[in-house]
Amino acid sequence: MAGKNGKDGRELETAWIRELAGILEETGLTEIEIEKDAVRLRVSRQGAATQYAAGPAPAAAAPAPSAAPAAAPATAANHAGAVKSPMVGTAYLSPSPDAPAFITEGAQVSEGQTIMIIEAMKTMNPIAAPRAGRVSKIIVTDAQPVEFDDPLCIID
Repeated sequence: MAGKNGKDGRELETAWIRELAGILEETGLTEIEIEKDAVRLRVSRQGAATQYAAGPAPAAAAPAPSAAPAAAPATAANHAGAVKSPMVGTAYLSPSPDAPAFITEGAQVSEGQTIMIIEAMKTMNPIAAPRAGRVSKIIVTDAQPVEFDDPLCIID
């Protein structure tokens, strides 16, 4: 796949990553995410390590590694009934602060039922139950930031 200036897409991404990493160093930021044409690129740093992720714009980029307190969610993420976040954003368990939660632990849900909302870039995205079943555990708390593929709840 030929790109601008005769470079293939991978060489352009490498140059783009290096430029963004330099901006991280200069500004002291821990994360930068930009989108150009059909590519979204996210460069993030935690501690001394820097992580790079690139992909098509419609898909979310890979999450940065979590710190040690992720032991419980890591187990939940491997659960067969785990419902995972399809995007980076803020999870809300109810449609508004004074409204009841979409789901509660022990509740029965049907496939397609809204189980929570994830706000991303000021857009409220309803998250639907991928299957019918019983909510055995709600992993996130209201207004909690989530990363792509983080476990949200478990439906058995």
